[in-house]
Amino acid sequence: MTVRPKKHLGQHFLQDRNIAEKICQQLQGNAAHIIEIGPGTGVLTQFLLPLYPQKLQLIEVDQESVEYLQHHFPELTENIHYADFLKTDLTQFGEGELAVIGNFPYNISSQIFFRILEHHNAVNEVVCMIQKEVAERISSPPGNKSYGILSVLLQAWYEIEYKFTVHEQVFNPPPKVKSAVIRLVRNKTQKLDCDERRFKIIVKQAFNQRRKTLRNSLRSLLNPDIIGQSCFDKRPEQLSVSDFVTITQMIDASRPETTP
Repeated sequence: MTVRPKKHLGQHFLQDRNIAEKICQQLQGNAAHIIEIGPGTGVLTQFLLPLYPQKLQLIEVDQESVEYLQHHFPELTENIHYADFLKTDLTQFGEGELAVIGNFPYNISSQIFFRILEHHNAVNEVVCMIQKEVAERISSPPGNKSYGILSVLLQAWYEIEYKFTVHEQVFNPPPKVKSAVIRLVRNKTQKLDCDERRFKIIVKQAFNQRRKTLRNSLRSLLNPDIIGQSCFDKRPEQLSVSDFVTITQMIDASRPETTP
């Protein structure tokens, strides 16, 4: 039985077992449940199963891959979920922390991260292979031109490490870009010291006009009494997570009655 890579699902199957094993080695796996996203033909599953036989859950949106996995990993039949991760209720796996691992489809990797952010209090670790450009963006510090919305939102809750680069030739079919493996580990932040909903709005609005200073990109949120503050002379890529928290506090203090 073979599985055909499907372009509309963004499937590029990793063929190199050594790289697959190296990816799995990045996972500490201290969570109560290990969720593999998009296992495909089980290139990671074959290494994860011996390590986490009681913890492993597979989420796969491709019916052909589900049938392949059921055939080759019969001991996991009850833990193979034919589902879309973006629509999956992660509380179904029970109590305890979650770890997520997978070769994320390039076309929905950002959506997967936003879904993980929705469950940041449950997901304590993520190991994934994604497009190199996205990996660099997520792990980038302030001041870098690739620093963006996902950088700030993920770094608010996770420590992020860029692990290694993966070249195109080890996939079927080969993608047109290089890939990279990163690891996210939940930091100690339990709650941001500001309105978290407004924080997210401010970060998105600032980066959606990233060439402008904050004074211009956030003008609709700024009252006259704070618009002259020097911090608004900066562009969003110059600000750390804590800087965005401070700006959110300033905006909240200046217009406490307003909900954006």
